[in-house]
Amino acid sequence: MPLRPSLFFPRLPLLRPLISSRPILRLMSTSTPPSDLVAEISALGDRIRTLKASKEPFAEEVVKLKELKAQLPPPPPKSAEQIKEESDKSVKQKKGANKGLGAHGKLVLKVPKGTKDFLPHETTVRKKIFSTLENIFVTHGASTIDTPVFELKDILSGKYGEDSKLIYDLQDQGGEICSLRYDLTVPFARFLAMNGITAMKRYHIAKVYRRDQPAISKGRLREFYQCDFDIAGVYDPMVPDAEILCILCEALEALEIGEFTVKINHRKILDGIFLLSGVPEASTRAISSAVDKLDKAPWSEVRREMVEEKGLDGAVADKIGEYVSLKGNGPALLARLESDAALNGIKTAVEGLADMKLLFQYLEIFGCLDRMSFDLSLARGLDYYTGLIYEAVTEASAPPPPSSSDSVTPAASTSAPKKEKVSTSATVDGAVDDLDESTVGVGSIAAGGRYDGLVGMFSSAASGGGKGDKGKMVVPCVGISVGVERVYAILMEKARLAKEAPRGKETEVYVMSVGDGLVKERMQICKQLWDAGIKAEFMYKVKPKNIKVQFDIVDRDAIPFAIIVGASEVEAGTVRIKEQWMTPEQIQASKEIDANGTLMKRTEMVGWLKERLTLRG
Repeated sequence: MPLRPSLFFPRLPLLRPLISSRPILRLMSTSTPPSDLVAEISALGDRIRTLKASKEPFAEEVVKLKELKAQLPPPPPKSAEQIKEESDKSVKQKKGANKGLGAHGKLVLKVPKGTKDFLPHETTVRKKIFSTLENIFVTHGASTIDTPVFELKDILSGKYGEDSKLIYDLQDQGGEICSLRYDLTVPFARFLAMNGITAMKRYHIAKVYRRDQPAISKGRLREFYQCDFDIAGVYDPMVPDAEILCILCEALEALEIGEFTVKINHRKILDGIFLLSGVPEASTRAISSAVDKLDKAPWSEVRREMVEEKGLDGAVADKIGEYVSLKGNGPALLARLESDAALNGIKTAVEGLADMKLLFQYLEIFGCLDRMSFDLSLARGLDYYTGLIYEAVTEASAPPPPSSSDSVTPAASTSAPKKEKVSTSATVDGAVDDLDESTVGVGSIAAGGRYDGLVGMFSSAASGGGKGDKGKMVVPCVGISVGVERVYAILMEKARLAKEAPRGKETEVYVMSVGDGLVKERMQICKQLWDAGIKAEFMYKVKPKNIKVQFDIVDRDAIPFAIIVGASEVEAGTVRIKEQWMTPEQIQASKEIDANGTLMKRTEMVGWLKERLTLRG
């Protein structure tokens, strides 16, 4: 019988097309290209499309294709009639495309850029991610809410800094200007202010939307799920913050994504560094947004943006650079900053350092201090953060290392992801998108921080913000958001490398018959299993062709148990249960089980199955 490492990831072969290595042809001067060259270009275009569909690198093939196309002779000049005909055809195609139609008036069956359909086996993995996170959130005492997928545009405006350009705006629908939600944090703050809630521990699992450059295979989509956990209310410093970070560590460990690090910083420390360095107050958020790019770009590029694009003095930028290069063990770096006389002359920095000292004490109690990296380059570009900020990264967060032929500028640190390569060249027969996903990492897999003023901003605006601002609510908040798509991308890549594939369904028992169809008996057995809470199926054929086609379904769906009934079993009131897809450990623990199945009374069937299912986990 075939072996399975687990019910969740049955083994499947991993197929990979072989790369052709045909020599490049040298084209002689002629107006008609050699047929071999045309055929090679066509074959290489097909090869690129195949690699793209299987989410494999194709950069080398694109380079080779460009080299081949460069050998083509220039086309003959077009006549005025040909130019006009092509122009008219292009206009017609654009009109059809606007209606979802192709060049020949046919409907184009595709999903919008930056979105994707998920197959059953993919959805199984995602369901496990959701349930794992929800169980942890509930364990920490949270309740859940739901909010509209779109908000009034004024609610979202001015909350996301430079990322505001990524918000999806909707057309006017009867006088209200709306936008799709960018995250779940701002809607939560609006929810608290609108309902007058001053304390709440909530989680929210829902879709959000961003007009970002997508990289589907790395979990960067325009429509994606976030799983948020937030604590709202006035509490003692760093107590809820420490629990949030504890929840984050518990969640990532339970998801089994591998090794991870949580980078942490404090907005007050960062603001103190900016003030000490001489950054004008009006430029603080703009400079913070530039610093936030240090995980993707080297310091030289970030400095250039500060000086040339944002108008910062070069000496000021250099002073910032001395601090934002510092990172490492939390207590050790904290001690170094506490001994910095100049920094300790800045009130906001002193407040931030005091918070961090308290936080490290609480994190040690929760047993997750060793997961933290105190990183002064972490800025989190969103405008609403006011205190502690953090994000979780893994080895997959950074892009793959470049090939030796690539020219790469060293980043600010060896752990920072490299700057993504974005191609601006034309696509190859629609096979290549703007972004080469083989050069992109998944980025941070979770992030968050403290935002003490967002709820008050909404309540104050709703009350008119008059004298004394009596309508302003004081509701400090801190939270974390886990990026489901990026966690999913990591788990699927792990499964691919292990040559494993997740199951597409959770069926535990398949009921089949030999000889006569016995459809009524199969229905009766399934109903008995369903009533006992056991997931079961049977073939929708009165007389299945043979036993093999039924076992083929068991093999295809990796169903762990098969119940076999024939005329003799029906007469005797028995069933034969055959256990499938066992790991070596399960086989070792089940030596007493007959390879042909276990014959038992039908009255014993449910109890036996529940016991075996429990043992298999």
